Amino acid sequence: MKLDNTTLSQLDPQVSTPQYDRSAATPGIVHFGVGGFHRAHQAMYLNRLMNQGKALDWGIIGMGVMESDQRMRDVLTASDGLYTLVVKNPDGSRQVEVIGSILGFLYAPDDLDAAIEQLADPAIRIVSLTVTEGGYNVHPVTGEFDLANAAIAADLANPQAPRTTFGLISAGLKLRRERGIAPFTVMSCDNIQGNGEVAHKMFGAFAAALDPEFGDWVQQNVSFPNSMVDRITPVTTDADRADVTQRYGIEDGWPVVCEDFEQWVLEDKFVAGRPAYEEAGVQLVDDVVPYELMKLRLLNATHQGLCYFGHLAGYRAVHDVARNELFADFLLRYMKNEAEPTLRELPGVDLDAYQHKLIERYSNEYVADTVARLCADSSDRIPKWLMPVVRENLAAGRDVTLSAAIVASWARYAEGIDEAGEPITIVDRLEEEVHAAASKHSEDPLAFLRQRDLFGDVVDDERFTAPYLKTLRSLHEHGSLATLAELLGQKTTTS
Repeated sequence: MKLDNTTLSQLDPQVSTPQYDRSAATPGIVHFGVGGFHRAHQAMYLNRLMNQGKALDWGIIGMGVMESDQRMRDVLTASDGLYTLVVKNPDGSRQVEVIGSILGFLYAPDDLDAAIEQLADPAIRIVSLTVTEGGYNVHPVTGEFDLANAAIAADLANPQAPRTTFGLISAGLKLRRERGIAPFTVMSCDNIQGNGEVAHKMFGAFAAALDPEFGDWVQQNVSFPNSMVDRITPVTTDADRADVTQRYGIEDGWPVVCEDFEQWVLEDKFVAGRPAYEEAGVQLVDDVVPYELMKLRLLNATHQGLCYFGHLAGYRAVHDVARNELFADFLLRYMKNEAEPTLRELPGVDLDAYQHKLIERYSNEYVADTVARLCADSSDRIPKWLMPVVRENLAAGRDVTLSAAIVASWARYAEGIDEAGEPITIVDRLEEEVHAAASKHSEDPLAFLRQRDLFGDVVDDERFTAPYLKTLRSLHEHGSLATLAELLGQKTTTS
């Protein structure tokens, strides 16, 4: 049965459906970056509120700017914005529901005027973002807004026809200002430390480059709350689509599969109101930073800790890696010895329990997360999630052996051939650069670290380069399992 408004009442009874009149819901949020995670997380929380009879004036309009967003436009338009969310528990049981909080989708290049008018609509009070770590146009060395980016330069030269998130949001804000309409909140939900502060700085810089006076207005009148978001959401596969059809009789072009764990910690800083998120399980706090650091430096960094070593050793499923005691011990030791000392006080949080829970989550075979997903976009991830741990530990005179080993595993992976001699498909915006650097290892073992845009000056610090070189050499000579065993002081490996 094709999923849309007309078929909701006919779905399998084991599938939960919206308990509210979708025709009575109106938009209050525009979201950029509608993918699996947004639909498993922010849209799910809002749907939960709507099922309580609340927040019906906070529906979501998805907005896309990238060519790849056209597929989401087509799928969501065909389904009236509905999609199936399949939550897979560690015991194999499931919760399946149709989410109805996305009311429409605009692909901005189809009609730029309509997109800008949507952003200028007084009913829109939040513009939210899941545009990935690389979507904020931060120069990797200076940390400033990269005005040299070709797409940004084009938007600045032609602000009436914006093609980037920065250009569109700024155009919407500019129009609101001209019409005397209050600004909206820009809510980042990406895995970046201080994501709201980063968004504030970057959007403010773009606005100032457009018009200094407008830039001042944005800085003073638009709020950018910080947030920490967490839910493992693998890429939807054809097998997932077929499974939803076979088990539940639903023809859904893009269902979402995720784990049972969920967390959202959000700074309560909104200039134009917000949904009652706290009534849907969101933690509203004054300071998100301690929670951000916990998640980025434990969960996100350990994803990188398992994926390159795991892929090199021949693993393709995350749960298989996590169930190998050698990998689990390595990740736990990294978290305890190197990541945890860099965290801030978290009253009421049992960090040891959190760390062991992460291994349990990674071990959930039903989520079927892939090693390849975790290996993608490394040049945006390692510098933001792992290198801050390295810098803080070096500054404090603490050990960085395991962090250096993770970087070395990425360097070995970036060579493009695994331990079985099979080619590796590197998915990264800097694929050519990282592969070229890794290809020089035989003549210069530090070639990969010499990418100062990614690693800063650690190549000059022997406290980092010594364990890095030792791990890289061992990976070449003995392979990943033997290397991990040596790092952990074990004589034998666990297969």
